[in-house]
Amino acid sequence: MALGGCRKQGSDQIDFQMGERVTATPMIYNVVQTVWRTQLGDLFKIRIPDHRFLLITLSATNSGGRALSVPFFTLEDANRREYKELQTGDGVPDWFGLLREIAPAETKQGNIMFDVPLASYRLRLTDGGEPGSEKFVWVEIPLRMDTDTGVSTPLPGPK
Repeated sequence: MALGGCRKQGSDQIDFQMGERVTATPMIYNVVQTVWRTQLGDLFKIRIPDHRFLLITLSATNSGGRALSVPFFTLEDANRREYKELQTGDGVPDWFGLLREIAPAETKQGNIMFDVPLASYRLRLTDGGEPGSEKFVWVEIPLRMDTDTGVSTPLPGPK
């Protein structure tokens, strides 16, 4: 199911597709890929979600003249229900991190993670403004099924 959204032309554009350069001046984002996981970690420290883990690889560049703090991200489903980004990176390769201050002209890249039902979403991105006055743009995160490469468990049966 695709999420509907309006697409404005020019610099006022607020809805984007994965892979597009997303401008929320002074922040510039690029959502590179998504991966669904049923678990994370290794045999000795497995992390299990309530629903499924959705890992989103993105980059964020500060094109402004002062350092900006990037808050944790939010996903919205088709009913505008919000899901907050998980704030721990246990088992997440190349985690985007807890401290997210980005200096002028600096780019930070990594994975962010959500525990959400299998569906399509919109990722809400901020311009880095003060809480309450920030501006947002959205990136469509379509449901794409891929192979879950989590920890394998041997199947029961004869060996």
